[in-house]
Amino acid sequence: MRKAKIAVIGSSSMDLVVTSKKRPGAGETILGESFKTIPGGKGANQAVAAARLGAEVYMIGCVGDDHYGEAILRNFQNNGVNTEYVEPVTGVESGTAHIILAEGDNSIVVVKGANDYVTPRYINQTAELIESCDLVMIQQEIPEETVEFVAELCKKVEVPLLLNPAPARVISQKVIDCSTYMTPNEHEANVLFDGQAMSHSLRTYPEKLFITEGAAGVRYFNGQEEVLVPSFKVEAVDTTGAGDTFNAAFGTAIAEGKTLTESITFGNRAASLSVTGFGAQGGMPTREEVERMLAE
Repeated sequence: MRKAKIAVIGSSSMDLVVTSKKRPGAGETILGESFKTIPGGKGANQAVAAARLGAEVYMIGCVGDDHYGEAILRNFQNNGVNTEYVEPVTGVESGTAHIILAEGDNSIVVVKGANDYVTPRYINQTAELIESCDLVMIQQEIPEETVEFVAELCKKVEVPLLLNPAPARVISQKVIDCSTYMTPNEHEANVLFDGQAMSHSLRTYPEKLFITEGAAGVRYFNGQEEVLVPSFKVEAVDTTGAGDTFNAAFGTAIAEGKTLTESITFGNRAASLSVTGFGAQGGMPTREEVERMLAE
């Protein structure tokens, strides 16, 4: 089977992860259990996950000229992600995500750093690559105008665009119209469609809007009825990066020509495996692991 060629446009950062029994309240100091630095960022996570799942992946983004930037680039290369279009920005720090794992969930503060330099002008230099891809994947840890520019460019060159609208923010109708697939979680969908009933949003965008519901699965409207493709039950260790793994797996399967149901099932299986490891990328499975679990 020919490898799917995917460009991932988005953020790369270093995740600074603290594990604790409880989350501190305002003004409270507590003792944590562990601290780790792990490469992350929504764009980077999706690029690494897609590469592990067998896609030919090109990362388009920016890192700082610091030791975090060097580590991020090295991590891409170790995972088979092409870094020809990742630009180190002089005098700027790499993006960081400050993550607290506590009480079975995560809280995250993102500092964008070099990710703010992923501008329309920078993307324009990669237009030839974008046009040659089977799919472009994008998220929202980069400037808003860049997401708009990419959406319009993909529409113009007729390359499918998978928009993962995270972190949540209101986006223009133009971006929605230019996107081929959108994958918000329930909170992001609420922001995206201004509190509108989920079933109404799904019916408005049949086979375009896919709302991820964590352990429950993924919901969409197929033109006739609402469908919930269930997830797989596992013992979760760390939920960080599960959404990114789903997007990468769903996008890889779509780019390979699989049906929507097959692609969502593939995404759900990959995401369920990802939460059994530590860190956003730590549990991201290989193609062989996902296919073996699907065959059982």
